[in-house]
Amino acid sequence: MQKEKVIVICGPTASGKTALSIELAKKIDGEIVSCDSMQIYKEMNIGTAKPTKEEMQTIKHYLIDFIPPDKRYSVSDYKKDAKNAIKEILKKGRIPIVVGGTGLYLDSLIYEIEYQNMEFDENYRKKLEEKAQQEGIEKLYEEAKKIDPEAVKKISKNDKKRILRILEIYHSTGKTKTEQEKDSRKKEVEYDYKVYALDWDRNKLYDRINKRVDIMLKQGLIEEVKQIYNKYKKFPTAMQGLRI
Repeated sequence: MQKEKVIVICGPTASGKTALSIELAKKIDGEIVSCDSMQIYKEMNIGTAKPTKEEMQTIKHYLIDFIPPDKRYSVSDYKKDAKNAIKEILKKGRIPIVVGGTGLYLDSLIYEIEYQNMEFDENYRKKLEEKAQQEGIEKLYEEAKKIDPEAVKKISKNDKKRILRILEIYHSTGKTKTEQEKDSRKKEVEYDYKVYALDWDRNKLYDRINKRVDIMLKQGLIEEVKQIYNKYKKFPTAMQGLRI
């Protein structure tokens, strides 16, 4: 049986994914499923470069602006919600376009990777955060490297979010991130994902990122962060996007 096609547009921050996906959706009668781990949160608009209604140009977007910042949202939650969105779009006779730069979300969807056995341990997270603050993130990077050298090859020494993720997966499940991914890939993929990655010259991309940050500051990024920080007491995953 032939699988239904789903287009995927991925790439780094400021690579033009949003604009491209909207133009494509207009041409092929598509609808967009966001694959951004921070744009899911309400009120976090400027800092996450969330597309405005004007930018969306009447193209329906899924999985944007629907979770409060104080709620935990897992990779498994995303995979379930994204598949539901894809099914809804296909039922309409339209083409799903998955767009984003969150690699963990994207891998879980297009490779059928499961992290369902992982339970969040708040005490362990606090312990890791304290260790990072007292001894430096490099110490945790070396620990992660001993546990899962394959996963560590794909991240930088300063990528705190992904370093903690490697350690937490092993702590919770007894399996490394790499082992879980290998086990999961034995499952047949549901759709025929056509993946297109945007590639830029590094210097040009950095220039685009710097300009984006300047625009965000002018739009009121600092005020937005202050308002959210004062309104909510806990940020299980939301404020990682702003490194708070």
